[in-house]
Amino acid sequence: MRVVSLVPSLTEAIASSAPGTLVGATDWCTHPADLDVTRIGGTKNPKIDRILALAPDLVIANEEENREPDLAALREAGVVVLVTEVRDVPQAFRELEWVLRACGGEARPRWLDEAEEAWSALAPPERRTTAVVPIWRRPWMVLGRDTFAGDVLARLGVDHLYAGHADRYPRVPVEELRASAPDVVVLPDEPYRFTPEDGPEAFPGLPCALVSGRHLTWYGPSLAEAPRALGEALRAARR
Repeated sequence: MRVVSLVPSLTEAIASSAPGTLVGATDWCTHPADLDVTRIGGTKNPKIDRILALAPDLVIANEEENREPDLAALREAGVVVLVTEVRDVPQAFRELEWVLRACGGEARPRWLDEAEEAWSALAPPERRTTAVVPIWRRPWMVLGRDTFAGDVLARLGVDHLYAGHADRYPRVPVEELRASAPDVVVLPDEPYRFTPEDGPEAFPGLPCALVSGRHLTWYGPSLAEAPRALGEALRAARR
């Protein structure tokens, strides 16, 4: 089985669970750190000719992260493309099982059991917290409706204020974000890399939680540690 992954979190899942099957991955596939495969460009601009040269049996994609014209070009060239859809935590587990079976994984990986246990063992939050969750600036964009990251936060007791917006990733002026007066501003380090010096200064007087984008938005082995890591960052911000 020769697999090319166009989704960083699924690259990590496949490399960890079906070793030897990956032959190509995007430039953004940073985990595992020692991944040694051909790089085929970005998630939004993969080099189709480079993918085809790898003669993959299967390309793994995601309906949100990858562009349909690129996937159509691969299909037209005779490549089998598996497209995942992940909008909440339970769906992530189902899609991960599907992907790993498609890649020839014979045994259910231990990390998947640990991840499901970590999320099912979550105690009900003592209190719920409101948040805005920027994912980009210049222009400012935030989590809106029907997102995986939004479901992750909701399960941790965090209700983001744009969950009912018509758009999944609405553009919202920073003045409006500040005026919404959330309990906390959640600033992940991807897709925009918010840092202590780049992000919190836009929300004076509001607690800011700098969190790992891998724990907030990836579905793979990181799901096992995400509840603890995100919970610690959120609690630290609210102190």
